[in-house]
Amino acid sequence: MDTPYTSAIRPHFGWNKLRPWKLKMSMYIQSIESRAWQRVFDGWTPPMRDGDVPGPKPRSQWTTDENTAAIYNAKALNAMFTSVDINMFNLIEIQASGNTFGTYFRVTTFGESHDGGVACVIDGCPPGIPLPEADLQVDLDRRRPGQSRITTPRKETDTCKISSGTVDGLTTGSPINIEVPNIDQRGHDYSGRSSARETIGRVAAGGAAKKILKLHSGTEIFAYVSQVHNVVLPEGLVDHDTVTLDQIESNIVRRPNPEYAEKMITAIDTVKVRDDSIEGVVTCIARNVPRGLCYPVFNKLEAELGKAVLSLPGTKGFEFGKRFAGTFFMTGREHNVQFHMDESVRIRTKTNRSGGIQGGMSNEEIIIMRIAFKPTTTISRRQNTVSRDKQEMELIARGRHDPCVPRAVPMVESMVALVVVDQLMAQDA
Repeated sequence: MDTPYTSAIRPHFGWNKLRPWKLKMSMYIQSIESRAWQRVFDGWTPPMRDGDVPGPKPRSQWTTDENTAAIYNAKALNAMFTSVDINMFNLIEIQASGNTFGTYFRVTTFGESHDGGVACVIDGCPPGIPLPEADLQVDLDRRRPGQSRITTPRKETDTCKISSGTVDGLTTGSPINIEVPNIDQRGHDYSGRSSARETIGRVAAGGAAKKILKLHSGTEIFAYVSQVHNVVLPEGLVDHDTVTLDQIESNIVRRPNPEYAEKMITAIDTVKVRDDSIEGVVTCIARNVPRGLCYPVFNKLEAELGKAVLSLPGTKGFEFGKRFAGTFFMTGREHNVQFHMDESVRIRTKTNRSGGIQGGMSNEEIIIMRIAFKPTTTISRRQNTVSRDKQEMELIARGRHDPCVPRAVPMVESMVALVVVDQLMAQDA
C-alpha cells in the first residue's frame, strides 16, 4: 500500500532492490518502510514556512530546502534498508513478543500452564526426517510432572500430537505443529507464560533438533544433575566420552552415579517435608559437534548457548569449560589448550579446558557447560510481601511445584540442541 510518503520518495529509494524480500514479507516490509518515511517528514525535514498546513504536501509544492532534505534522507534510508538482509526483518518481527527462538530452525511456543494446553510450531525443519510422535514423547515423558516423589505432584500425561508438517512419520519441510493438552490444570492457582509448563514446546522441538543432529553428524546431547544444595558430584566421576541416557535415567534424580544419587535424593526429601525447596546445578555435554559452528565476534557459541539455557525458568548462572576455576586459579600456561595429531591424523586438543569452544566456535571436542538453578520460588510457607495497594502482608503461595531441578535436565538438553542445530543449518544449509 502506497502512502503519501512512499509514493513521493520511491524514485530516490531504489525500491527494486527489495523486490525479492517483498515477495516473502511484503506486508511487514511495507509497514517498516511507511514508518520510516513518516519519520522523515515528521522529524527530519526543515520546518515548513509560516502558514503552511501541517502534514505531507504534494512534491510539486515542496520548497528547494524540503526537496534537498528529502533526497538526502531518502539516500540515507536507502543505504540502511539495502545493507540489511532478510534475517534482520525476521528477527525484528519474530522477537517482538519473545515467543520465538532460532533463526533458521525457528521454534514458537504458545499456550499457558492452566489453559487448554501448550504447543509449539517448528519452522525450518528439513523434509524427509523421520519424526514419529513416539520419538518426541521420550523427552516429554522425562519432563513430565508427577513422575516421582521429588517432582511436582501435578498429574499430566503430556501426550503429544503432531497435527501438521509430517506425512507417514516423515517431515515435509512445512511448519510442524505439536500440541499437548493440559489435563490437571487449576486456573485458580495461577495462569501464565512464565510457568515451566511452557517448556513443553521447547522439549518437543528439542526432540526434533536432536534427531536432525544425530542423523547429520552423530551429535549427541546429554545432561545430568551434578549438584543438589551442598551435595556436589566430584569432577571425573562421570565419563563424558561414554555416558549414556540409560545411565542418567537410572534414578529419579538423574545422576549417573548411584552413591551420589542417593545423597541428592535425601537432600531433596529433607526440604520437601518442610515445604521448602533447594537449588541445583545441571551439567550438559554435546558430543560430536562439527567444528567451526558459530561466529567469533558477537555471536559466539558460548554466548548463544548461554542465552538459550538462561531463558529457562529458574536459571541463575552459566559456565562452560573450566568455568570460573579457569579464571581464578590457573595461569595462562596451565589453562592454554595444546594441540596434537591423533591416530586418525586429526587435529585434537590434549586437554579440554576450553570446553569444546575456542574463539567463539566449536572445535570438535566435547562441549561442556553447567547451568545453575535457584530454589523454586513458590513454596507452601508464609513469606512477607507487599500487596498491589502497597500494604505489607503475608503470603502463602498456592500451586504445585518442584522442590529441586531434576525435571530441568531434558529442558537444558533441548535448548542446547536448538542452538546447535540452528548453527549447523547456518553453516551447511
